Amino acid sequence: MAPAEPDDASDLHCRLDELLEARDMTLTRLSELVGVSLVNLSVLKNDRARAIRFSTLQAICRALDCEVGELLVLRPRGSSPT
Repeated sequence: MAPAEPDDASDLHCRLDELLEARDMTLTRLSELVGVSLVNLSVLKNDRARAIRFSTLQAICRALDCEVGELLVLRPRGSSPT
């Protein structure tokens, strides 16, 4: 198996915007609920995160009442963000 290339993470898309909108919740409120800084959530929301702790992922999913697969999805390589 070849080593991962640095841009491999770009194929993973965070649907945080859509989930927040569907729940009529702000990023600020989510930050308060999960105890993660607004800056770090923004990095995640904009698909610039390189890593996420399982505890953070669990807290976000609990706060948004969603599954990990609803929050993080794989995009076909080379596709544009929606």
